[in-house]
Amino acid sequence: MKVGFDISQTAFIGGVSTYTKNLAAKFVDQVNLDLTYLYFSLRKPYNGSLPNVKKYPIPPTIAEVLLNRLRFPIENFIGDIDIFHSSDWVQPATKAKKVTTYHDVVPLKYPQWSHPKIIGVHKRRLEIVEKEVDAVIAVSEATKKDLLEVTKIAEEKIVVIYEAADEIFKPQEEKKIEEFRKKYNLPNDFVLSISGVGERRNLERIKEASKDYNLVISGEINPRVSYEEMPLLYCAAKVLLYPSLYEGFGLPILEAMSCGTPVITSNVSSMSEVGGDSAVYVDPLNVEEIKQKLKEVMEDNSLRQKLFKKGFVQAQKFSWEKCAKETADVYRKLVKNI
Repeated sequence: MKVGFDISQTAFIGGVSTYTKNLAAKFVDQVNLDLTYLYFSLRKPYNGSLPNVKKYPIPPTIAEVLLNRLRFPIENFIGDIDIFHSSDWVQPATKAKKVTTYHDVVPLKYPQWSHPKIIGVHKRRLEIVEKEVDAVIAVSEATKKDLLEVTKIAEEKIVVIYEAADEIFKPQEEKKIEEFRKKYNLPNDFVLSISGVGERRNLERIKEASKDYNLVISGEINPRVSYEEMPLLYCAAKVLLYPSLYEGFGLPILEAMSCGTPVITSNVSSMSEVGGDSAVYVDPLNVEEIKQKLKEVMEDNSLRQKLFKKGFVQAQKFSWEKCAKETADVYRKLVKNI
């Protein structure tokens, strides 16, 4: 089975990049898959180790015009294929069966959190997806529910396949943690939060609820912590406070749990699917509740130990190997039905 897989999103940082990188890497173990990878980027040349990567120095804005508006067939770039798995940015024309992944529906459901140009791209792409795509992978049941609410995609086309934490997220040596703490001048006890674009990560309420503690916000540390150092940041923290207003999946929850860091997160969208019974949940709009739960976790050592142990168990329920196998099964089902 010849499969084309768009890995252009690996040029960026974030959940979509993590998904694309790990899924592509784990496809190597899937039998009967002949993979061709597509990479569009002008600013960041591809420097990974995947075989058979078709690289084009084209920026995302031009790729969107070529593939979403002018509808250049993807075969012009990667040759004949049986399956094409698109990114969340472009949906090119192709004779092959079409698969795409929806990580969230932020530009469609919460346009106030997105730039107008991004909203325009996603709306144009959705029109093509609704008409042409054969299978849609949703990264959570919550994202599937959102797709059914805000799109015309038929339910029978949507398959839920969970993501997982990157393998780099694991407990770190105490010596390395202390060296990292000194490097960035971090306090011994601190609350960790994750920044993001717009209001979605709920930072104003986080800052209000964390006034009695040292708060460190990833993305606002100067100098910025690299992706490779993120496991050390999680391990150095006493708790991850992640009361996001909306997540399609919520990778930081699993990343923190994989590192042994207790998690406080929201009781909305996908967060409870990811955290299971191994996280503390709050109403993300209730500052007093966030403050109270944070106080409990920060000051109750036995509760932190309980969350520490349960978090490891929860994180192990998710794996990129399982994600790759289930994604390959989607491909096989489509090819079987040709």
